[in-house]
Amino acid sequence: MKRLVILGGGESGVGAAILGKDKGMDVFLSDSGSLSDHYRRVLDEEGIPYEEGTHTLERILTADEVVKSPGIPPTAPVVKEIVAKGIPVISEIELAGRYTDARMVCITGSNGKTTTTLLTYHILKSAGVDAGLAGNVGQSLALQVARDDHDVYVIELSSFQLENMYDFHANIAVILNITPDHLDRYDYEMQNYINAKFRILNNLTPRDAFIYWQDDPVIARQLEQVATEATLYPFAEKKEEGSAAWVDDEGEMCVETPAESMRMPRADLSLNGLHNLYNSMAAAISACILDIDKEEIRKALGDFEGVEHRLEPAGTVDGVRYINDSKATNVNSTWYALESMPCDTILILGGKDKGNDYTEILPLVKEKVKAVVCMGKDNTKLLDFFTGQVNSIFDTHSIEEAVATCASIAGRGDTVLLSPCCASFDLFKSYEDRGRQFKEQVKKLMHNA
Repeated sequence: MKRLVILGGGESGVGAAILGKDKGMDVFLSDSGSLSDHYRRVLDEEGIPYEEGTHTLERILTADEVVKSPGIPPTAPVVKEIVAKGIPVISEIELAGRYTDARMVCITGSNGKTTTTLLTYHILKSAGVDAGLAGNVGQSLALQVARDDHDVYVIELSSFQLENMYDFHANIAVILNITPDHLDRYDYEMQNYINAKFRILNNLTPRDAFIYWQDDPVIARQLEQVATEATLYPFAEKKEEGSAAWVDDEGEMCVETPAESMRMPRADLSLNGLHNLYNSMAAAISACILDIDKEEIRKALGDFEGVEHRLEPAGTVDGVRYINDSKATNVNSTWYALESMPCDTILILGGKDKGNDYTEILPLVKEKVKAVVCMGKDNTKLLDFFTGQVNSIFDTHSIEEAVATCASIAGRGDTVLLSPCCASFDLFKSYEDRGRQFKEQVKKLMHNA
């Protein structure tokens, strides 16, 4: 009997454990932290042995194969021990892919992947397709394959997940963009991060599709080095050679694929902003390749509701708009947010810096930002960079202090934008926790207004 060890007891780890059990493997799950009550209860009900608060090497190193949670870095001591013993380490997605014949739409990118994944899933579900949502959103792919398999999966893939995928085969692979992110995980070498993202092209055949932003310089440069057999479907704001999607001079978004072609006014898209135009193009191309009726695609692109914590209106208080963009955990994501903001924006930045270079957003900050409010345990790097570059800069160390500072300096017609550029783990459990706390503070302001 094959022995499968799972490292990490979150959504992906518990899903992998259930799939392994259902396939007749001897499964053991190990988490160095504490499991949530929900996942502990699931493992107990399934009769899957597990440990928490430690990694017992004697039990782990007997594995034939290890499924590693994407959040555990390859530098973790337990992972080094496993690799040193020659035990294969794979991702939950890799494991799940072995046990389903479903078509796979796989989406990665430094920014926009959650929106594009949810939008693509929305189009397919609206058209009546038996689709599953997996990866960084939805239920774990392994759990769905084990208990509720679908015809098509739309999967959001981070670079961390792609690191341990080897034989997995996407039918449609999407790279939206590549900008510096998670460089602390990649020895501060951008090329290591790029290589991880491009693993999404592994095993593509001539029957498969590769969708990407035509004007991304990093993708263009990497495509000169990496060959793929897949059919290419690039998209761009204006038509270029080979474009599969673009906006014409009449303001119509045009999509051309062998399976389906469509047009719709850009103004009818439910998502605004240039970055969301690209997200809509990628989703529309995927849907066309899957032969979804163009009327269904148009309707779904027009009625999709956006993603929580991504340019999400949080309320208006005394004529001041508050925008929750807590999902902006890297510099390029904040650039996209600022690009769609008016002048007189008050920008909340800060958190766990991942090796950020703030130079990219400086022109937009100078053009649109009247004040920067730093929010983090240690704001030294932000204060050093932006002091003298903006009219006002403030040093705060909690969400309450940051929002109160914004409220005290904002005037009617201003916009307060939480778009932190950084990970949330210095003050918050997650970017979702940060965004929800921000919205709670705005609600308090509304209540007291």
